Formats: sequence, C-alpha cells, structure tokens
Amino acid sequence: MRVLLIGANGYLGRFVADRLLADPAVQLTALGRGDDADVRFDLAAGSPGALTRFLDAVHPGVVVNCAGATRGGARDLTRHNTVAVATVCEALRRSGCGARLVQLGCSSEYGPSQSGSSTAEDAVPRPGGPYGVSKLAATELVLGSGLDAVVLRVFSPAGPGTPAGSPLGRLAEAMRRAMQSGDSDLKLGGLGVQRDFVDVRDVARAVHAASLSAAQGVINIGSGRAVRLRDAAAILARVAGYGGALHELDGPPGGHLRAAIGHPRTEADHPAPVAYPYPDGCGSWQQADVRTARDRLGWRPRINLEESLADIWMEAACRI
Repeated sequence: MRVLLIGANGYLGRFVADRLLADPAVQLTALGRGDDADVRFDLAAGSPGALTRFLDAVHPGVVVNCAGATRGGARDLTRHNTVAVATVCEALRRSGCGARLVQLGCSSEYGPSQSGSSTAEDAVPRPGGPYGVSKLAATELVLGSGLDAVVLRVFSPAGPGTPAGSPLGRLAEAMRRAMQSGDSDLKLGGLGVQRDFVDVRDVARAVHAASLSAAQGVINIGSGRAVRLRDAAAILARVAGYGGALHELDGPPGGHLRAAIGHPRTEADHPAPVAYPYPDGCGSWQQADVRTARDRLGWRPRINLEESLADIWMEAACRI
C-alpha cells in the first residue's frame, strides 16, 4: 500500500510515520515543508494543480494529513488548517489516483461541553476559538469533498514529544524547575480543567487502522475518560519523585495568570490575556465518546495516562 504522509515532522506526524513504517506492506512517502521531507511542498502556498501532478506520479492509495498549525492568529490558522486542506481535497479530486484521505481533526472543533457528558460524533460543533474554527472548516471541506475520506477527531494528545507549550508540557517543565531549585511548594493555576488525554502512539494506531478501513465521516479518538489536570499533576509528581506540595492558584481562567498550565506561550515572556475562557476554546470539561472508533476501526486506547506522563517527564528531566 502506497501512503503519502503530509506533516510527518509534526508532533503527531512523527508517530504516525513510525507506525506506518513498521508495517512491511506500507510504502511511505513524506511530503512537507522541511528539508528532510521526501518531497518539499507548502500546502498553504502551493497550488492544487502542482499537488495533483505529484499525486498522479506517485499514485498513493492513501493520503494521511497530519499537517497544521496550533498557534498563531486567525489568518495563519486559516491558511495552515483550512486553505491547506482545501488544496489537498481539490488535488485529490483532480487526480486519477483515487486515494483515500485520512484527515486529522481535533476536539477543539466541538468546543465546550456539559460537565459529565461524553461527546459523540453527532454533537453539534461550537468551537470556542479560532483554532477550533479553522479545524472545523477543514473537516467540513473533507466531508463535502465527495472523496473516500475519514476525519479522526483527536482529543488531547499526550506522551513522548509533547510540546513544552501544551498544558502537560508546561506542567512537567514547572515541576522540573521546582525540583532543580529545591522548591518544596509548586504553585500553579488552571488545574481544575478536565480533558480527555490520549497517547500519541494510540493516535498513530488509529491512523493506521483508518488507513486500512472503509470507514468514512468523523470518528473520535480519545481515551473516553476525562481527567482533571490537578490529578494529572499528582500522577506526574509521583512519577517524577517530587515530594513537595502542589498548590492551585485561585483566579478566573480567563485572567492574567502567567502560571496557568493551560496558558499559551507568547512572544514576550510576560503576562498576557487569554482571548477565550480556556486557551483551547473547550471550556472546563471534555470527554470523548469513543464507541465509533471501537465499532468501525476496531481501535481501543492501550496506553494509560501514567505511562504517557512518565514519558513526558523523562524528556523534561533531560532538558538543561
């Protein structure tokens, strides 16, 4: 099976590439903006015609799109998350390769949900920020393209390679600094948020399964269990051997808490307001209903959060 992987150097793309390369039946070609891609191509700037010619030459059976941007203004997010996907869809429609498209979406497309609920694929999306809006627009383009396509809505990815600017990455870095300086008290904000964490290696397994399946439409990829960041912090402290006390700072999640775990990094290292009540636009609670992934892909998460956090800590502890 010839697979064209777009975004192989990204956080999720690296693990998807490893998973696909482990299948001896897969012949993998990586397309991206970096020098180490097999083929250099910028989806946000390149034309559908140029991509069509490449598809006709390579003739993949599956195209997996892991590319996209998670940070930036609305314009950049739209270019890299929506315009780029429009280019992929148009190129596939023009091409004679007939490839199946596996698009990686995200849980930010759903927006906030009611505490205690599990979000299924038929929920009405109400993204709470520009990132979710740009990803939802991409999903709608894929679903309306007429292609053989599936969108995997990935909830909160965790595990090795977790970006330092993500909630779990910032938590690990704060704990590393506390241990390095000998602080017996770690004060953090935003620990009341509850998210559905899924290991990146399980996400890669889901992409592999979706590539081989005939499933179409939207499929949630998550653990099916919401975890409070405060509880994740306690697990991380145990894994790291941190014996200090964890103190949660009080204050509104949309305020100026620089120490808030969910607060995104900014160009200048000083307090900056959060444009939405929660940086990912998902409110205080998110939990996936993952029955569709089980029924249509034969997929279940295998790696628990403690193992994911142990890998995050291992990387954080090695930073100088």
